[in-house]
Amino acid sequence: MTRGTGHRVTIAEIAREAGVSVPTVSRVVNGRSDVSPQTRARVEALLRRHRYRRRVPGPGDRAALMDLVFGDLGHPWAVEIIRGVEEVAQAAGIGTVVSVVHGRADARRWMTNLRARASDGVMTSVLEPVLHKELRTLGVPLVVIDPAGSAGLEAPTVGATNWAGGMAATDHLLRLGHRRIGMIAGPAGHPCSRARLGGYRAALQGAGVPVDAGLIARGDFRHASGFACCNALLDLREPPTALFAASDPMALGAIEALRRRGLRVPEDISVVGFDDLPEVRWCAPPLTTVRQPLADMGKLAVRTLQRLARAEKPDSHRVELATELVVRASTATPTTRG
Repeated sequence: MTRGTGHRVTIAEIAREAGVSVPTVSRVVNGRSDVSPQTRARVEALLRRHRYRRRVPGPGDRAALMDLVFGDLGHPWAVEIIRGVEEVAQAAGIGTVVSVVHGRADARRWMTNLRARASDGVMTSVLEPVLHKELRTLGVPLVVIDPAGSAGLEAPTVGATNWAGGMAATDHLLRLGHRRIGMIAGPAGHPCSRARLGGYRAALQGAGVPVDAGLIARGDFRHASGFACCNALLDLREPPTALFAASDPMALGAIEALRRRGLRVPEDISVVGFDDLPEVRWCAPPLTTVRQPLADMGKLAVRTLQRLARAEKPDSHRVELATELVVRASTATPTTRG
């Protein structure tokens, strides 16, 4: 790196020469401990070579900062992710900026704000691949939580065993004796939706039960879509005796549709959800569901981002945390309705 007389080398120039992010160099300059020894030695050598003038950290120095980006904060899923992120971030002294991005224009505005505040890293499931590339250009580490429709990502991802969860939910209903099991699936563009639906199909096929496309309705993970899909399935000439909804809000919407028709859960129809959000253990009846470790996914995302910020490789590029079937009172053996 050759500079003219009087040029003061910048942190960005040091970062480019060292092959690390700007936040990593900033941490070295400010004496932070969360940098690997090898990276610290390389950066410090460059700082000495270019006679970078360090300054003593003071009250106005920038604290560590990470961005958490959602497409929607109205879903309880996001609240659980935030809870896990904040637990680890606060313990590490990291500030968290939570943003909601709707569409391309919002994403561009968010990217402009990100550049201004020099984030140490980003956790998201919604940004378009082109913005992922811009983050790499800026040297900002990225971790994708429960990736939604972004195939072939170079960034590390944290998710759950959705296929196994879908299979466990359906198998539970099969073991109770149900054979006409309706599925309220999530959006087709979401990998987690496809995986849960795949688990449902695999369980039916494993039990020798034909997969009936007429028993599969497509929702959007929200209460209203669960309500509408349940009504559509109940209008079939031969309605299902059990329902597996790919999210807890859709399961709760389905239960409301059943209630309005005078049908009882589980006496008339069994219902299984997916998420194990805190409120489902208090609904009437308490919901049988597949627990996905949302808070743990948030925690792992922060820890993975910390490793990337230290220029360390994560233990795995793709991590799927285990799901678990939680049996409560919303499922029972099928009965014949007159």
